[in-house]
Amino acid sequence: MSRSVLLHVQYLLGIGHLQRSLRIAGALARDGITVTLVNGGPPAAELAADPKVRVVQLEPVRARDASFALVDDAGQPIGDTLRARRQEALLAAFAAARPDAVVIEGFPFARRAFAFELDPLIAAAQAATPRPRVICSVRDIIAWRDDPARHRAIAERVCRDFGAVLVHGDPKLISFEASFPAAPDIADRLIYTGYVYEPHLTLPSLRDGPLPLPPGGRRGKLAATRGEVGDSIPRSGVVVSAGGGAAGAALLNAALAARRDGCLADAPWRLLTGANLPEAEYAALCRSAPAGVTVERFRPDLPALLRHCQVSVSQAGYNTVLDILLARARAVLVPFAAERETEQLMRAERLAALGAAVLVRESDLSPATLATAIERAAAREPARVMVNTDGAANSARIIAALIDGCPVGHLAAKTGKAMIGQ
Repeated sequence: MSRSVLLHVQYLLGIGHLQRSLRIAGALARDGITVTLVNGGPPAAELAADPKVRVVQLEPVRARDASFALVDDAGQPIGDTLRARRQEALLAAFAAARPDAVVIEGFPFARRAFAFELDPLIAAAQAATPRPRVICSVRDIIAWRDDPARHRAIAERVCRDFGAVLVHGDPKLISFEASFPAAPDIADRLIYTGYVYEPHLTLPSLRDGPLPLPPGGRRGKLAATRGEVGDSIPRSGVVVSAGGGAAGAALLNAALAARRDGCLADAPWRLLTGANLPEAEYAALCRSAPAGVTVERFRPDLPALLRHCQVSVSQAGYNTVLDILLARARAVLVPFAAERETEQLMRAERLAALGAAVLVRESDLSPATLATAIERAAAREPARVMVNTDGAANSARIIAALIDGCPVGHLAAKTGKAMIGQ
């Protein structure tokens, strides 16, 4: 039986949303399902990595900066003409794919500014014969808002228009209700998949070309939780990673200043800026780096670097934290918290409470506070945190089961209990 899935993803600053969607798309394709991935953010090299996944590139929209003001590829505010073209292209992709399931990343919990194209997509799915499943794909934590009316409205929208909500997290670490208090109202269609993790999928901008795959491919997601990474590995050096987004400049500059002031000055330091740091800021970091400090945009072997470093310093994005946990790295987390963003702070607070990381709030970030945190992390072993990281394969199996008519309530109860019981 031939099955087809259309997957819509829109990333704005960081690339975590795109990474998760690509991994899920790849897992679906490996299971023999035809996949069309519609990308609304800027093109990325890895979009072409899996020839089994058909990619439809909409006219790119991104966030100008941490204010999340939407701009086009030229940096100009988006207008009605661009919105209309994107809507038309998205509906054309839906018509061509004739999917059995439509998977929308984030919406309606996030990406509400893209309702101009997502509402028509959902309406087209509801009007189609046969009618495809409409599924929301969402990370472990959404941005917290103390707004019960908004939570109720989102829950009502989910109940009205979505057959299932796939939460790409593990309730043993943090439940979806922690960031979305109305989660009990959608419990009958809320399905935990585990974390969507796959090392070595670093996405530079398209101009940098595709990255080489590791020798063993992209499988083997549970190495650290199976004890293959132990305390006997010699560790040295400090790795400062700003992820794949454009919001890490303050962290990078504070780290460089801490190193100049003598923090672990005898150890080699490596600053990974991410592909989207503006060229002028990247050049300034390179010029000011003292001896013993290497500045690079990205490394495809970041998980291996983390397994062998003395201290990891980073923000607390979804993919970065998984890299850290599976490497059992001594970690300092400086969560991105601009413009009422709470996702990274909530994740970092949870890991700090478990003893798995040292937390420095973005509002407290300075060379001195960062140096203190680095020295504190270097002096202790992190707690071992076990999470399910087979979220891509689980998501593919769940989507296939939903297409085949499996009751969503049965899947919701089964997956949640299974993970909590592990």
